[in-house]
Order: sequence, then structure tokens, then C-alpha cells
Amino acid sequence: MEHLQIEISDRQSTADEIELRDALYEYNCKATGYRDGRLLSCFLKGDDGRLIAGISGYTWGGYAHVDYLWIAESFRRGGLGSRLLEAAEQEARTRGCKTIVLDTHSFQAPDFYRRHDYTEAGMTRDTPVGHFQVLFQKSL
Repeated sequence: MEHLQIEISDRQSTADEIELRDALYEYNCKATGYRDGRLLSCFLKGDDGRLIAGISGYTWGGYAHVDYLWIAESFRRGGLGSRLLEAAEQEARTRGCKTIVLDTHSFQAPDFYRRHDYTEAGMTRDTPVGHFQVLFQKSL
């Protein structure tokens, strides 16, 4: 083991990222017996092909996880975020999920998720420094 050298980088290849994710998924499947992982995402684009809004995450083992939810600033406050979140929740239910989890920073949207009946499950401080990160969960 001493001959192995750890390389630190601020860049990663897509192939390395996929290999790492697949290796962890395989470990998780063996540990839990769940092999039903599927991506769950929706991307809305304008006529010019630019991203307007999107939600991205996955379902696995009876739960859903939202990694990203983003709306272009000019489209915010019009209900699009609610529609995307509700669509993801409905698809998660269709896939047999019992709960959905996500996290957000204090400067992002904790109140948005509270309005959608998500409950706080945990918090970290100084992530980034001067802010906090909140883990939310909702029963489906």
C-alpha cells in the first residue's frame, strides 16, 4: 500500500467520475440488496437551447434524492420550481418511493422546501463559512 500515490487535482475526467460512482453503487447494492437505482431528472430549455430550469437526482431502494433544483433568475417566482419538485415527487411515488431527501444552503431555498412540507432532518454550520446547509426529508 505504501507504493500507492494519492494525486490531488482540481479537475476530474468524466470517465473517472463514472467509474467512481459505479464502484460505489455496486458496493451499495451488495450491502443492501437494492439494485433498482434510476436517474430522475427534467430539464427545460429555451428555443435557443439554453437551460431555463431543471431538477436532477435519483431513486434507489425506496427513496428519492434530489441533487439539484435550479431555475433561471428571470423565471423564478412563477411556480416553476414548485411544478418541478411536485413532478419529481410524483414520479418517485410511481417508482414506489416512500420518502424523498435533499439539502440546501441557507442562502438558497430552505423556506421553499418548508412550504412544500419538507421537514428539517439535520444541519451543518460554516458550509460554506458564514452559512449553513440543511438536510430535508418528506414522506411520500
